[in-house]
Amino acid sequence: MKIKKNARPTMVDVAHRAGVSQMTVSRAISGKGYVSEDVKLKVEAAAQEIGYVQNRLAYGLRSENTHLIAVVLPSLANSVFTDVLTGITDAVTIHGFRPVFGVTEYSQESEEKLVQDLLSWRPYGIVLAGIEHSEATRKAIISSGIRVAEIMDVESTPISIAFGLSHKDAGKKTAEYMLSKGHRRFIYVGSQGGRDLRALKRFEGFIEALNEAEATLISTEISTLPSSLAGGLSVTEKILQSSDKPDAIYYANDDLAAGGLMYCISNGIRTPEDIALAGFNGLPFLDAFPIQLTTVRTPRYEMGWKAGNYLVDPSLASYPEGESCIDVGFELIKGDTC
Repeated sequence: MKIKKNARPTMVDVAHRAGVSQMTVSRAISGKGYVSEDVKLKVEAAAQEIGYVQNRLAYGLRSENTHLIAVVLPSLANSVFTDVLTGITDAVTIHGFRPVFGVTEYSQESEEKLVQDLLSWRPYGIVLAGIEHSEATRKAIISSGIRVAEIMDVESTPISIAFGLSHKDAGKKTAEYMLSKGHRRFIYVGSQGGRDLRALKRFEGFIEALNEAEATLISTEISTLPSSLAGGLSVTEKILQSSDKPDAIYYANDDLAAGGLMYCISNGIRTPEDIALAGFNGLPFLDAFPIQLTTVRTPRYEMGWKAGNYLVDPSLASYPEGESCIDVGFELIKGDTC
């Protein structure tokens, strides 16, 4: 049988090529209903010969199940969220699901539109970063009836269940450690124009510890740009060339902190003798530095893995019954820069 040029092969074409009924092709491809192994191999060979690709969306619309897991992330600019995505992917693919994802760049408005777009594909479940979302986003997800998991945070009320950590505690623990080393005058360095709500929670915990110790926050330096090594280097240069220099700099994340550490190493500035530095995330690339950065290591892969397992099969997620916020914890890395 000849397939019309430029026409997309259909299930009918596969049936003609294999010499079986369209129903048999449907059963062989979907795996639902009995088909002998010989016939299944014949159908698969015919589909490959003519270049047939199953329309999973159409199948999903008929069955109300696309086997897609929607993932909404704030950024892919560093390995923080790629680690999370890897955990989700590893968890869901072994159960026959596939992740589809979008990026919001820390904008609730973008998240709202992205969620609506992803829900139109009728995913089996959805993963959201953070717990704070617009009312429209929450309503859209709740009304869709799909399973939802939130990640990275546990300091609010989730739509269903959250796998994350206390960012306020992480900021407070970092400040307490820096204070224990004798540092009293601080500057905070952030990015994203303050749109990263989890970074703001860490800053809140950090300030709380400073206030309790009657230490001083000289100023905050929050760029509107995404976090980067170049951004951290630039702002650190500005800070250390000013007349009112701090004892220590607390960065919103390791990208910024690594840029600051690079500036210090390049200019013969000793850490922590001349300036103390601390970041957040515990990114693997820090191991390549000759000086270990003080930071907080987060179990990013584990969060993604637990969220993915919860969506495809709650019994796999390993969480206490009745809990809605699962705190996976963090580890303070007491490096050489404090």
